[in-house]
Amino acid sequence: MRDEAFEILKILFNQNGYRLYMVGGTTRDFLLGRDYEDRDFVTDATPEQEKEFLPNAEYQFAKFGSIRVKVAGIKVDITTLRVEGEYNDRRHPGFIKFVKSIEEDYVRRDFTINALYMDEAYQVHDFGTGIDDLNAGVIRFIGDPDKRIMEDPLRIIRAERFAETLGFELDDDTKEACIRNRGLLDELNPDKINEERRKGWVDRYGK
Repeated sequence: MRDEAFEILKILFNQNGYRLYMVGGTTRDFLLGRDYEDRDFVTDATPEQEKEFLPNAEYQFAKFGSIRVKVAGIKVDITTLRVEGEYNDRRHPGFIKFVKSIEEDYVRRDFTINALYMDEAYQVHDFGTGIDDLNAGVIRFIGDPDKRIMEDPLRIIRAERFAETLGFELDDDTKEACIRNRGLLDELNPDKINEERRKGWVDRYGK
């Protein structure tokens, strides 16, 4: 099994001296054999460097390291590998810094099953328990669940949405943290909550 957009882009990035990895829900669903529409990739190239060989991409969010490009009729999101500062507003990091290492990028991601990096040879790089959790059907936060939720309370809903749509279960620490911090959902924009409902979120535990 091959991903058409990945096949085209990886050649282009390699020709220009950069690496490209499939990541996030794209890798997760690819490994599960599920259909997926979103294409998420990460690279060690910065947006300024990408402009040299992807001049027609969208660079609206380039300052955050994210660009969008259409490949073979497919919209693809490509983000530069990065580390993030402390979250000050329960939604956005205080700063971002571009890096070269997928291992450094890993620590900013939310769940183990969404932090699997697939390289150009379709080999998976897992810096936690992602593969084990994927095989076991488990949703687990990377790092301290309470801290990850306080950074961005939307992660409560994302955890429960993934469990609902994938037929997975929250691990005990993740479930307890989601229940314990549920009051933080009141701080979210209602539009964000409604968007998650449309994606399949079901409020299992109530507020």
